[in-house]
Amino acid sequence: MDIHIGKIAYPPTTGARRRFEVPVIEATAQTLRGYGDLVEGDPRDHAIEIVRWPAQGWRPIDPGSGDQGGVTEGEFAFWWRGQTLYARNRAVGDSYLFGWSDWPEVAATEGAPAPRDTALIWRANYHPDGGQLFHPLGEGAFIIPLALPGDDVTPDRFVAFRCQGRGLYIHPNVWHGALIPLEDEARFLDRQGRVHARVSVDFAKEFDGYLAVPLT
Repeated sequence: MDIHIGKIAYPPTTGARRRFEVPVIEATAQTLRGYGDLVEGDPRDHAIEIVRWPAQGWRPIDPGSGDQGGVTEGEFAFWWRGQTLYARNRAVGDSYLFGWSDWPEVAATEGAPAPRDTALIWRANYHPDGGQLFHPLGEGAFIIPLALPGDDVTPDRFVAFRCQGRGLYIHPNVWHGALIPLEDEARFLDRQGRVHARVSVDFAKEFDGYLAVPLT
């Protein structure tokens, strides 16, 4: 896959020199408690939580309104080029540069994927309006860093979950970084709230570093 650098949502922040090591654990029903669920079977059978739009003052939201945006879905593709991790989410029409396998100032941005043992992730976000489901369109394993809700998030609150052969559902307000394929590329069915509001943390800008996610 190819991507035009000028069409990337959220130009990455670089220049940081700290690495925040993230522990990796296997995704199970128990370890994911509070973060989300493993998805077995048909991913379209799994409900996507939709959060009602919050009231702005003392007058309440009218019953039956504020949660009518529904669900959108599409392919979410991730791929390594050189030492750079790119992605494209066709469900919402956005493209991304999510991270690198070396410091971004020296990481190759194109060419054949290079061997890698770590992914340096520069941002994460959460969706206050709804949940998000990723279901692999293949058998390859992937890793995703997650943190429990709270706007005062810090890098040490992230845990990376390894998953293979099953889908992953993330609750609203749960912080998540990029899905990191262990192969050179991976495709997922993405199902999520159609509004798709995003609240982000920029690790390089706010903490002068990157999440360092082991891949081996």
